Amino acid sequence: MHDSRRVDNHSPCGLSHLDDDYLGVHTQATAEGLEWREYETERATPSIRLKHSLRIVRICSSDTEKPSPQRRTPFCLLMLSISRSSLWLTLGHNCRLAGICGDMVAVLGETTGHLALMKLRDRMKNDPEGYTILTERPRIRLSTLDLAHMATLPDGSFGREYLRFLEENRVTPDSRADVKFVDNEELAYVMQRYREVHDLLHTLLGMPTNMLGEVAVKWFEAAQTGLPMCIMGAALGPLRLSSSRLQTLATSLGPWALRSGRRARCVLSIFYERRWDQSLEDLRKELDIEPPPLIISATNKKPAANSEPAS
Repeated sequence: MHDSRRVDNHSPCGLSHLDDDYLGVHTQATAEGLEWREYETERATPSIRLKHSLRIVRICSSDTEKPSPQRRTPFCLLMLSISRSSLWLTLGHNCRLAGICGDMVAVLGETTGHLALMKLRDRMKNDPEGYTILTERPRIRLSTLDLAHMATLPDGSFGREYLRFLEENRVTPDSRADVKFVDNEELAYVMQRYREVHDLLHTLLGMPTNMLGEVAVKWFEAAQTGLPMCIMGAALGPLRLSSSRLQTLATSLGPWALRSGRRARCVLSIFYERRWDQSLEDLRKELDIEPPPLIISATNKKPAANSEPAS
């Protein structure tokens, strides 16, 4: 068995080889730059191909195996971009075949979001509350939440409404995967924080976890964070909506989500763990988030107009 992670110093781009005998797959970079060749045996099932793609993305995204500065010619940089794009497409295809979409979303989000994560980190550093979060690095897990206390809070408080969201949609904060493909420790935490506040955004926006609610939240996140996977989700999510719900998104929820996402305070800079007692209405006003124009049930019932006017 060969070393599965070794750098070819003879390649003009300093690219990595991936040699895995048990998968029957060998990926190599030629002397011309970056020509990926994959040899797959008949035993390579979709699940195996997915694992292979994950390993390739890990190598291409690792700071420890990037080409040395003297080898980063314009040609090599161009081919690296093309190769990584093809790897992301391959990963998506293999994930669809294997039926494991959660892993794909996590990997693509981490390997495509470097620039957006740096901007989000800078926004957090320039906010006193956000800076405290970056310093203390709190986690939102069942082990860190006092659900019993939340249950005693009055209706309309942020903590009580968040608990209601978890119960009605049968979700748990522990379902958020740990970040694996972001090498910078601080940026990795920013990505982790983004994942763990996702359900809190559902509560702030009043959106359930059905397809329409998820797409509306993705439109907000795309405008708020600039993360490529949020933009991709906002663009592709509507393809899975019915015609009536697509109309609701286009005429009501979509414009509201984009408008709120663009003008709201950085949602990663809020120490939500210290805001459970605050009313949801006050927190929305503080963040400059409009109340939702429609009340969407967690089921597939038709959305109802919100009697509360949007500010």
